[in-house]
Amino acid sequence: MEIIRRRIERQVLSLSGISLGQIDFENPKGDPGLFGPDAVCWRIHGDFTSMLIGGITALLLQALHPLALAGVWDHSNFREDLLGRLRRTGQFVSGTTFASRADADWLIDKVRRIHLHVVGTAPDGRRYSASDPELLTWVHVAEVHSFLQAHLRYLDPEMSGADQDRYYAEIALVAERLGARGVPRNRVQMDSYLQRMRGQLLCDERSREILRILLAAPAPSRLAAPVGKLFMQAGIDLLPDWAQQMLDQPMTPLRSRLVRSGVHGIAPIIRWAVRSGSLHRSRVRMGLPPY
Repeated sequence: MEIIRRRIERQVLSLSGISLGQIDFENPKGDPGLFGPDAVCWRIHGDFTSMLIGGITALLLQALHPLALAGVWDHSNFREDLLGRLRRTGQFVSGTTFASRADADWLIDKVRRIHLHVVGTAPDGRRYSASDPELLTWVHVAEVHSFLQAHLRYLDPEMSGADQDRYYAEIALVAERLGARGVPRNRVQMDSYLQRMRGQLLCDERSREILRILLAAPAPSRLAAPVGKLFMQAGIDLLPDWAQQMLDQPMTPLRSRLVRSGVHGIAPIIRWAVRSGSLHRSRVRMGLPPY
């Protein structure tokens, strides 16, 4: 069984930011980073299953914003290296959540510098900049709202409203340090923000191309391919109904039940297998049991 566990773990971690090897989550000892182990974001960001599903949902939501999509389209190699983009995004989220303060600061400063060069003109003629505070807020919201919804659906549906609000308030720190403004800090503000933003969203050929790229994304192995397809469908299922309609990906009740049942079946195996992820290593740094 240990051989099987390690094989599953290797494939899971190959998709994560840990595979880049740039952050030592186990040192320096006792450094709590930006949040520390009692933070709600440690609970939410520590589960690979819900984070991957939420990440797929976030990418699809972000692709509905013409300016956010233009920046990615013009300045990213995601079409040739989707796995690399997944790893880099995972590194940023896990590093700013779990790593030492110095590493979290390094990641934030690195992304701020990159954003300075991501400028251009969208197909509709509007200028865009990745450093635009309002655009940063949209990207942040698409991510954290999706992460929380995936966590509620696939790990802790009983999480209290107070802890959900606390999560939004905690993780707003990272968005604000990147330059975002007006960041929602609780569920009421989040729902209001998403409602206001719907009029700015658009599904065009580029948005549909993002969807096609994700649907065709290669798995790390043939064994993992069915799981990857399941998680992709789970990411679509997690989208708000209006976003599913925009992308022409409505989920029927039967299809939704099958997808959710499949994820609930595979998630415990992944959680059993992964014992040296960023959460586990960071708990060791804090002198806590890894799992």
